[in-house]
Amino acid sequence: MKEVYITRLSKFLPNKPVENDEMESILGMVDGRPSRARLKILGNNKIKNRYYSLDKDGNSTHSNAEMTANAVSALFDEKFPISKLQLLACGTTSPDQLLPNHAAMVHGLLKCQPVELIAATGACAAGMQAFKYAWMSIRCGNTANAVSTGSEKFSAWMLAQKFQPEAENLKALDENPIIAFEKDFLRWMLSDGASAALFQDKPNEEGLSLRVDWVEILSYANELETCMYAGSIKNPDGSTKGWIDMTPDEWAQHSVFSFKQDTRLLGKNIVPSGAQMWKELVERHNINLDEIDFFLPHLSSEFFRLKIDEEITRLGVPIPLEKWFTNLAWVGNVGTASPYLMLEELMNTGRFRKGQKIVMMVPESARFSYAYAHITVV
Repeated sequence: MKEVYITRLSKFLPNKPVENDEMESILGMVDGRPSRARLKILGNNKIKNRYYSLDKDGNSTHSNAEMTANAVSALFDEKFPISKLQLLACGTTSPDQLLPNHAAMVHGLLKCQPVELIAATGACAAGMQAFKYAWMSIRCGNTANAVSTGSEKFSAWMLAQKFQPEAENLKALDENPIIAFEKDFLRWMLSDGASAALFQDKPNEEGLSLRVDWVEILSYANELETCMYAGSIKNPDGSTKGWIDMTPDEWAQHSVFSFKQDTRLLGKNIVPSGAQMWKELVERHNINLDEIDFFLPHLSSEFFRLKIDEEITRLGVPIPLEKWFTNLAWVGNVGTASPYLMLEELMNTGRFRKGQKIVMMVPESARFSYAYAHITVV
């Protein structure tokens, strides 16, 4: 098995940062009314800035594929041109269309030579699934290099106009035309952007590289019901009904294609399952907790920071808070891109030193999956 190194990291964040008091003017107000939940949600997640691939009037400025292609292109130069690329692995929650897949659309925009493609579609862990595929391809000798990406275009899903048919339907039923909290919640949590990593079978000749030691991903869907979902509705018994079994009228009346979050299920399960997996990994890989220099948890909200800390401490596998790094407050929650954006910021701002050890933790609440990666700076 070959050693695998991340030699370059890049990002693309569209337009100017959007502050909290600008969000609703861009996304719009459902039924012309300010959200009752917005301030509470923002108070919990502590996000101050995020990026939207929309102009101030809510018009799209970049597709998901365009943002991703921009991030990928930034990895290459004359010293290592894109003509050498062998594999492209793309993860996203929010592709621009059902078919062709996201990786094919990105490849089409890059207009480079034919390459192997893989598209991972899901929630936050999809970016790490692409990451692991790229790593495994080089590790087993299938390719000498690969690019993996995480990217999102959530903003277009969260525009007020997408919820208006549901609000009108509620009015017709003489009900309050305010959308349910499960839908409103994610409007103030998610944002746009893309990031990419170049993997190679040799480290950089000059400067630092990141050796990826292992990547572990587990799903707990066998134990837990759906928590975050889109393109479906959730039934009282916890099962879901997909858009394919619904009429176009139902799609509009129930805002079926909006992102929805069962926050009660999230709060109960997201921390314990991920902490237990961390404990098992510490034992399996014989990790010396004192040797960890950076812990990069993908936090959807700062609300979970102390809860994670308390749980891993209770299980006897703590990582001191001073070793934690997130950029949630100034970059936003960009789903599959967030793990890459943390790694990119630390790498490209000179925070890493040879010999340091990094642990990445990526929870996914769609139906509860977790990804961890262990990296050494070389």
